[in-house]
Formats: sequence, C-alpha cells, structure tokens
Amino acid sequence: MGLRSSRGILRGTVNFLPRETSRLVLRAIELGDWRAIHRYMSDPRVTTWLPDGVMNEEQAQAFASKNAGETPEAIAVLTKSTNQLVGHIVFHPWAQPRTHEIGWVFAGSHQRRGYATEAAKSILAYAFETLRCHRIIATCQPQNVASWRVAEKLGMRREGSFRQCILRPTGEWWDEFFYSMLEEEHYLR
Repeated sequence: MGLRSSRGILRGTVNFLPRETSRLVLRAIELGDWRAIHRYMSDPRVTTWLPDGVMNEEQAQAFASKNAGETPEAIAVLTKSTNQLVGHIVFHPWAQPRTHEIGWVFAGSHQRRGYATEAAKSILAYAFETLRCHRIIATCQPQNVASWRVAEKLGMRREGSFRQCILRPTGEWWDEFFYSMLEEEHYLR
C-alpha cells in the first residue's frame, strides 16, 4: 500500500513528481534508462565501492525494470543543461518505520561536480518534508572518502564504524561507516 501525500499516491516511497535543483532534474527511473545506467554501472571505477560491483546489460535492464515498477529503490538524476541521465540516488525504506536509506552513484565523468550533494539535499527535503520521515541513514566504506564527504556535507552524523560487516561476492569482507540525519536536524539546517 502506498503512502498518501498532498500530491497523490506514493507507490513504495519514490513515486514522486520530478524535482529540480539549480542544475539537476530528479525523476523516476524509466525502462528506457537502462542503457544510460549500464554506461556508468559497467565502469569498475564507479562501482568500486558498491557491494554488487559492475552491472552487465541484463543487470542494468533488470535494475531499470525494478525501479520503474511498483517498489522503486532509486531515482534518476539528469543534468538540466543536457537532459542526460548521469547517475542515481538510492532511496528506499530501511529497517524501522519512517526511516529511509539514501545513497548516490554518478558516472565518472560527472563526479566531483557537487551533483551527489545537490541531488541528495533535494531527496532529504522530500524525505522529511513530504514523506515525514523521522530518520535517514547512509552507509559507505571508510576508503570511499568522496562518499563519506558527501554525507558530512549534507549534515549527516557518523554514528558508527562497523568492522568486516559486508561480505563481497569475491569473499572479501568490507568495513562500513554508518551515517544518519534526524528530522529535527534537517529543520535546523
């Protein structure tokens, strides 16, 4: 069952009207986005810190299909200037009520431009102001400095560091940083 907002029914959590920032458009992922998703998700430099690693074409199609469906877990991010899909924001319910997880993945050629921070700020506003979330969490590996810097720029707090808590398909164990932001912290910013 979806949540009702003043703008209509929200399937899952992320069926929302497109949002715009100064440089970006955030919208639901569409089936035809799979090629653009595959372009950046097949780059090992982009997926280095993602537990599942690179995506082949079939996996990119499945990702687009799942996220264009009834229970999406990611949001497309496009540049306003070119209308090009350059990444996505992971956004979905987490373990507790009124709690969601957020994450960010951007094409290598569109990293280090502040897009992840800009897009995530918009989704945090959506989460707290429209969905009435209580808490948003984010995780990343300690070696992924760019990702934890985004979390900190957003005003999220590092709550913990978990040792060897993620088992990769390669058999390698990863450590993980855990960040969060509470609703009242969002409104204090």
